Amino acid sequence: MKLKNYIAGQWLEGTGEGIELRNAVNGELVAISDTDGINFEEALHYGRTVGYKNLSSMTFYDRGEMLKKVALYLLERKKKYYELSYKTGATHADSWVDIEGGFGTFFTYSGLAKRMLPNTPFWVDGDVQKISANGTHLGTHILTPSEGVSIQINAYNFPVWGMLEKLSTSLLAGVPSIVKPSPYGSYLTNAVFQDMIESGLLPEGAIQLVCGEPGNILDYVQDGDSVLFTGSANTGRKLKSLP
Repeated sequence: MKLKNYIAGQWLEGTGEGIELRNAVNGELVAISDTDGINFEEALHYGRTVGYKNLSSMTFYDRGEMLKKVALYLLERKKKYYELSYKTGATHADSWVDIEGGFGTFFTYSGLAKRMLPNTPFWVDGDVQKISANGTHLGTHILTPSEGVSIQINAYNFPVWGMLEKLSTSLLAGVPSIVKPSPYGSYLTNAVFQDMIESGLLPEGAIQLVCGEPGNILDYVQDGDSVLFTGSANTGRKLKSLP
């Protein structure tokens, strides 16, 4: 089975040979990850336009409620995630932390939205300030979602939690995301991501998925975009060396 990438609202297979992903227990082939031929520039543009427009129009309460509903939807389907997780070499205890712990991040940030954030698409930062000597001009600062995309590069050891702990904050903040899991175990990430899309609970463009090598995706990063990274020192040094 070749894993599909979710780009600009479409499920797309890579056009190359890809990377073989094998069962850590018995060595059987589980899936192939491949990103050859994927248009990363289109993915970032889609996130900045369609994803940003849809997420930034939602209030913090709306986004928090969305996280809660997605977590409940995934929780109902957890059995199949455990079956895939065992193929990565994880025990049941390992898988519980990754899978249900991942869902827990969505529940946690959903609760924070109601307790700490306003029911508006923006956050008023501080009190009204006088910006003229006689007080005829007043002003205030507001915090709005960044007009960019969050590229999220995750490690091999938490295929679910690694994705959801980054998405929880980005989605609550109204920032569209592109998830790039480690190829190893990405079949588990892919399964959870597919269900998130099929739930219909996320607005179009909110999340995209790259299963395989990241290619030249970072060449298209612009002001306003962000790159979140968890992984090896080698990959970290490579990212640090980019202009």
